[in-house]
Amino acid sequence: MSGTPPVVLARRPATREDIPFLLALRQRTMNGHVVASGAEVSDAHHMARLMHRFECAEVLLHEGEPVGLLKVSRDPHEWVLIQIQLAPRYQGGGIGTGLLAEVVAEAERAGVDLTLSVLKANPARALYARFGFLVERESEFSYEMRRKP
Repeated sequence: MSGTPPVVLARRPATREDIPFLLALRQRTMNGHVVASGAEVSDAHHMARLMHRFECAEVLLHEGEPVGLLKVSRDPHEWVLIQIQLAPRYQGGGIGTGLLAEVVAEAERAGVDLTLSVLKANPARALYARFGFLVERESEFSYEMRRKP
């Protein structure tokens, strides 16, 4: 996307009507990382992850069309970055980095820790580390990371 103006995304709360898009997005963006990490890759598993804290899900829109998902639980004492997913053609242009920067800044203003879980094979771990997330523990398939305000 170099040489083109930056892509500006709008957000809106996810609805049940978004589930088919969000499930397909999750499958396209996560299957490779899940398989590489040795974890389960099934429609049922993807659906369970999609529905976890669904009330926190926001659909990312470009020119009115859904292109991604941002899911952050904003509980009083700790926020959890549950998912950032972008359609492949929107990856690699800094959009995910910008979304992460927004969430980090919001958590700092709120004075809360921000946590996340990242699959071991997901290269996004390096991005999270650049933003100050530190690995607190690891499971068989993922790292649990935390960033203090």
